[in-house]
Amino acid sequence: MTELGIVAVGGYNEMGRNMTAIRVDDKIIIIDMGLRLDRVQIHEDVEIDKMHSLELIEMGAIPDDTIMKEIDGNVCAIVCTHGHLDHIGAISKLAHRYAAPIIGTPYTSALIQHQIDSERKFGVKNRIISVKAGGTYQVSDEVSIEMIRAQHSIIDAVFVAVHTPRGAILYACDFKLDRTPTLGEPPAFDRLRELGKEGVVAMIAESTNATRAGKTPSERIAHDMVRDVLLGTEESDVGMIITTFASHIARLNSIMQFATEMKRTPILLGRSMDRYVNTARELGYIELPKKTEIYGNRKDIDKAFKKIMEKGKDKYLPIVTGHQGEPGAILSRVANGDTAYKIESGDKVIFSANTIPTPMTQANRYALETKLKMKGARLYDNVHVSGHAYREDHWELIRLVNPENVIPAHGNIDMHSAYIEMAEDAGYELGHTLHLLRNGEELYLED
Repeated sequence: MTELGIVAVGGYNEMGRNMTAIRVDDKIIIIDMGLRLDRVQIHEDVEIDKMHSLELIEMGAIPDDTIMKEIDGNVCAIVCTHGHLDHIGAISKLAHRYAAPIIGTPYTSALIQHQIDSERKFGVKNRIISVKAGGTYQVSDEVSIEMIRAQHSIIDAVFVAVHTPRGAILYACDFKLDRTPTLGEPPAFDRLRELGKEGVVAMIAESTNATRAGKTPSERIAHDMVRDVLLGTEESDVGMIITTFASHIARLNSIMQFATEMKRTPILLGRSMDRYVNTARELGYIELPKKTEIYGNRKDIDKAFKKIMEKGKDKYLPIVTGHQGEPGAILSRVANGDTAYKIESGDKVIFSANTIPTPMTQANRYALETKLKMKGARLYDNVHVSGHAYREDHWELIRLVNPENVIPAHGNIDMHSAYIEMAEDAGYELGHTLHLLRNGEELYLED
């Protein structure tokens, strides 16, 4: 009889530092190795490359993987579902401890390589294997890893199915059931349905937005919202500056298209903007409008702002990092008057992002908005839709896959509670077929 275990390493007590280990007899597959963004004074241009893993574990910033020493078996693969830092940010600090390849889709693999290349403390020599969505990686005769196409707020995201002699274990963190994406294809619903018929022993699902009723709006909705704000105004000659997640390639693609329609030059500013967008362009996921400019280092960013002020703010659309009010990020520098770009009365500042609901980011964002308003900026807030499934999407996925067991992950206790209520409505029983795990625990799946 095959022994199956699920080890909650990180991300089960909180949002971030996601890491799960799946044990199939003596073979272990690790899924995700992430960072907890609010535990380091962090934004998308952060540098933690010189920090030691033990220091980061003590801060609660990366998973405490010391539990892995107590788990019998060998780690055969490290799989990453997508390229967000809360899923790949600890690779450069922890992966070298395991003699196992790192597996990801092409875009995710490229971002992992960037992480490893910039690491200054540890030498990460793990082989990186790129597997496209729809592809499979064979761990052994009886165990394989399948990458199933998903949609999220970053391109090339997947569900991961670990196939075992007893059926599949499906890992569904992070996703949205977007049938009309603006970039890439919808989730592989047919494959998920087939997988459900083949037999799913357990599904580990994010609970991030399980508290929110209804269905997550499609990225097509955000596309139209951004278009409405940028093009739907009579004041077309004022300064405009827009901020969004540097990793949200679909959103950035829409913004650059609209800048061209407005006859403005899109200028992407920020080290992470440079990395995420140029990587997507090099791999052929997007084509940039001809006049697009991208500046990653501080000196070039300052020169670009000076040029915008000299030639006219109405000729450019700066697309910047800093929507959470992170100290040192570009939008905060603008608000503090630390750049050549001056906010004047009537200038529009568009936040195409939500505020991450932690006290620190809420305080930073409040300070940023206050400073911008004091300079006369007109603010457009939350021109955005989430990349995470709402409650009815979770219900739909459970019905589609019909797993024997479900385990909420990627969230705090309130989020897990909401997921548990939904799963109970779907017929699962807490402590029997529905399991609440905390960091450091292993769940044995009885045959």
